Amino acid sequence: MDLRILGAVAAELDGRPVPLDGSKQRTALAALLLAEGTVVSDERLTVLLWGWQPPATSTRQLYTYVSRLRTRLGPCLRLERHGTGYRMDIGDASFDRTAFRTLAATGRADLLARRYQDAERRLDQALGLWHGPALSGVTEQLRESEASQLEEARLAALEDHAEAALALGRHTELIPALTHRVALQPIRERLRGQLMTALFRSGRQADALAVYDRGSEALAVELGIDPGPALRTLRQEILTGALAPPEAPERDTATVSHTPPAAARAAHPEAFPASPVPAVSPPTLAPAIEATDLTDRHPPVPATLPAAPADFVGRAAETRELLTALHGRRGAVITGATGTGKSALALRAAEQCREDFPQGRLYADLRTADGGPRAPREVLGWFLSALGVPPERTPEALDERIQLYRTLLSTRRLLVVLDHAFDDAQVRPLLPGEGPSRTLITGVRSHLASLEGLHLVRLGPLEPAEAGQLLAAVAGLERLTASPEAAARIAESCDRLPLALRIAAARLAAHPHWTAGMLADRLARPGRRLAELRLGSLDLRSGLRNVADQLDPSDRTAAGILAATGLTRLTAGDAAALLGTAADEAEELLERLVDTQLLDAWSTDGANGLCYRFPPLVQLFLQPQHAPAPC
Repeated sequence: MDLRILGAVAAELDGRPVPLDGSKQRTALAALLLAEGTVVSDERLTVLLWGWQPPATSTRQLYTYVSRLRTRLGPCLRLERHGTGYRMDIGDASFDRTAFRTLAATGRADLLARRYQDAERRLDQALGLWHGPALSGVTEQLRESEASQLEEARLAALEDHAEAALALGRHTELIPALTHRVALQPIRERLRGQLMTALFRSGRQADALAVYDRGSEALAVELGIDPGPALRTLRQEILTGALAPPEAPERDTATVSHTPPAAARAAHPEAFPASPVPAVSPPTLAPAIEATDLTDRHPPVPATLPAAPADFVGRAAETRELLTALHGRRGAVITGATGTGKSALALRAAEQCREDFPQGRLYADLRTADGGPRAPREVLGWFLSALGVPPERTPEALDERIQLYRTLLSTRRLLVVLDHAFDDAQVRPLLPGEGPSRTLITGVRSHLASLEGLHLVRLGPLEPAEAGQLLAAVAGLERLTASPEAAARIAESCDRLPLALRIAAARLAAHPHWTAGMLADRLARPGRRLAELRLGSLDLRSGLRNVADQLDPSDRTAAGILAATGLTRLTAGDAAALLGTAADEAEELLERLVDTQLLDAWSTDGANGLCYRFPPLVQLFLQPQHAPAPC
């Protein structure tokens, strides 16, 4: 059986298509394939099929989709129920994503080992497995969750393929394809550098420099940054004529036939039979770079921080705490619930102490596009590149990247901002070692406080006056001062959270025909409040979802049960009675929810000990998540 997601989601058995009923059945199949043999919970499948407001019959419909998949895929695949989810074992079936990753990884290893002909061949085979945009025919929810990662892997393979072809001296034939790719990805600097190289080696120096100028303009307009050190160095080499010719080292004695270009196979797949997937050999690591190689070359001054919000208000005491820590011998950790403005405060503090870190400022979002934790190895790759380490000399192993990163920072005073940290284990490899550099970390989880030597700053809701100032700064002073009572109602409906307040004010600014009272009335309706707190890429539910997805499924179910009661005050005894568990077990659950900032806690005198409370917006978010498990 052949299973495909790199294009339209499809399955074939003995060369005949397996009938799939519409987008939802294709989504169920793709989600199970992407899980690679792990269990996909009913809750995740439901969200991927219907979003966060599934129909009342979603449980029954999900069972039907899975049952039909099991029947149509036949005995070649094992699709079984495990606990509260489903697991698929594809056995000996072929899966195009697995084949692509194998070929791309092997091609990348060949490239690093300077086996350029092997690298070009394998990467060309990998790209030939794509037959259009990945995950075509599935629901929007699955595409948003997974398609960007697949597309990033495709682009990386395209860049590796171009690098191998350039090393083999195929620059002239690459120009049309690279021109097209750069037009589609104008801020992707490696692609742009490859086009500049191909043009220069083809005798078109002026065109190569024009490509640089257009890229510089695109980066300035879209991101507000200058080209990176690698692109700037390439431009200088083109200006001076110092760019090296194609490397094309002596190749292995074995004769390797050149496969047709992937673009040609994609356009005419019937003319080219599928290429076999080679076995994967252990990747060859690039040679480690010595720190002196960089210090002798006038290393660049990295400046990768986003701009701080121009309309930032409040948090004066917290800002002073952060600046005191950064001026001294400590870094800092900012924790708080979703929407409390942790990132904005970090960028504000970084902006105010710019002069204290003259040798650069590094930034990384430690959260992936789907809300999961980003691997430290990937972040270190970004940092080393910003510090001037060429891609071909970046170590592959995590430990080697950590050592090189800390060596480079040991004599420099840089500020490292790590945004949306998942836990302390993710952060520790990214901390500078000894030396004058400082770190500023943001994250929801309270156990980030375990990071040694860092000052902890906790954020809560804004004060009422500060909430009013933020609303006025975004929506306009006149709209809010005309109805102070409505402004106060808006602020309380937003729990005085900076993110929610910003979204509400932006909605008011985007609807000049609304009065503040009209928006306050819309937010007063609990059933639509969270839907109102969404505008463009700003979405309070998305942030809450990222946190809730980190919970164990049983904890999330229990949180839904407790939130559905509507209680504004809980004790461990209350939770135990509602969940049918022992009081100690219920208290441990409540403390885990406090750790994720989904629950507030405070001490009381008397027998009750601790009391807990869901913030109103969190309670609204969790209530619809509680649904009975299928029989």
